[in-house]
Amino acid sequence: MVEAADTAVESRDTKPLRVGLDIGSTTVKAVVLDQTDALDGVLFSDYRRHHANVRATVAGLLEDIHKELVARDRGDEPIRLAITGSGGLALADNLHVPFVQEVIAETRAIDQEYPQADVIIELGGEDAKITYLKPTPEQRMNGSCAGGTGAFIDQMATLLDTDAAGLNDMAKSYETLYPIASRCGVFAKTDLQPLINDGAAKPDLAASIFTAVATQTIAGLASGRPIHGTVIFLGGPLFFMSELREAFHRALEGKVDEFIVPTDAHLYVAFGSALLAGEPDQLEDGVHFEARTCEDILENLEDLKNLPANTPTMPPLFPTEAEREAFNERHHREHVHIGTLEGAIGPHFLGIDAGSTTIKATLVNDDREIVWSSYATNEGSPLTAAVNIVKKIQNELPQDAWIARSCATGYGEGLITTGLHLDEGVVETMAHYRGAEMASPGVTAVIDIGGQDMKYLAISDGVIDSIAVNEACSSGCGSFLQTFAQSMGLTHSGIHAGGPELHTSGGFGLALHRLHELIRQAGAEGRRLDGGHRGRFVLLRGAQRLV
Repeated sequence: MVEAADTAVESRDTKPLRVGLDIGSTTVKAVVLDQTDALDGVLFSDYRRHHANVRATVAGLLEDIHKELVARDRGDEPIRLAITGSGGLALADNLHVPFVQEVIAETRAIDQEYPQADVIIELGGEDAKITYLKPTPEQRMNGSCAGGTGAFIDQMATLLDTDAAGLNDMAKSYETLYPIASRCGVFAKTDLQPLINDGAAKPDLAASIFTAVATQTIAGLASGRPIHGTVIFLGGPLFFMSELREAFHRALEGKVDEFIVPTDAHLYVAFGSALLAGEPDQLEDGVHFEARTCEDILENLEDLKNLPANTPTMPPLFPTEAEREAFNERHHREHVHIGTLEGAIGPHFLGIDAGSTTIKATLVNDDREIVWSSYATNEGSPLTAAVNIVKKIQNELPQDAWIARSCATGYGEGLITTGLHLDEGVVETMAHYRGAEMASPGVTAVIDIGGQDMKYLAISDGVIDSIAVNEACSSGCGSFLQTFAQSMGLTHSGIHAGGPELHTSGGFGLALHRLHELIRQAGAEGRRLDGGHRGRFVLLRGAQRLV
């Protein structure tokens, strides 16, 4: 069989087995070409999420490709492998296989299937691209921000209590479009939350989100250069979401002659990589790559486990267990006293913090003990959630106890104060300070990290001296941590549990887009990624301190 395979490879009339791997921000795509150069006649193709474990996902794909070849009695036949994608360079170097620039692979695939194309619009998990094909290829791509990409759509879907597919279904029945920023989740959620609070229909919000993505892509990347002629949609979000495509249709109406959505649009970059794998003259000059069996490449992948990491690292947060215990002891000296409603009598004071995605409430007695508290998502309706909280308190409050005063803060301060006829509302920064001062008298600084925002308050002589808040980027916030955890198949608590035990930690950048670049590199090197940076975040709920 080996002789027959070698003969097939060497024959001028027979094409070798060609494999293209596209390692993206969140997924790995694979395409195997045999004797045909058409995507509808591939020998094998697949699309999988890698959860930041690139090496293991690639190994699983190659194992499945090998099984397919074995089933065809071609298990020992060598393959020509080429890798492309934002997360593929390090792995290609380690496996000694050619790396193809994404724009070259994409252009090659489109030239093969749609030579009449003028422009390619591609959305990925954390990147967005517009490629002008004529007169010469020019690709424009987002930089350090993942706003307006698949990750952004996932975050917006979570805010509407659904997933990306559910968001697409909602948008099919929209009637009204609202202006929503898509540069970053912070701006978008700031726009969405008041609309949700005002009872805007979810189909309208879903369609508005897709419109914001289309507007961001066209305005931010095209930057005035016209998009016309035949436009090809590529990438998972545009392939799987019909209403996202409709948003682009609306934005480019009258400017484009034809929109094309290839049958397997999510596989096109891997397809182009496979085509180039069989065209050595189109690869790196002066570098020759031999065809190799799947088993040989899989052995190489296994050996990567023992390679030293090239990813930049930082010292661990706690070099020793003693330092971690000292940290915990120092930060646990001040605490809020917690009581219960059992036997409660006299006046009590209610504080409600209506945040962008959650609602928090505490009930404080005359001794300033928290005797009742609640923390839950607002399910897109802060007022309803607040009403339920008050009803629950009324049911649990003993007969001789009552709510003497009440106060609200947070994004929904005005809505909750008016809707429940509370005694007063207070800006969030003052609530933070009063709560911090109660827990730690003489406090000089307060750090607050919420779902989409974070603040630093400098306090001098009992007065808030200055305030710093995040603006155009939500990295480092709760939604950032949630997306980061999900990309590695973890939960918030999973990161919290793994972080302190790390021997090294990555020097991650500010934006989620940059963070995932480093994660993918580490994953390609086979590094263990079941932990990450761990921070001590003081979440202060201080509205009740004012009443």
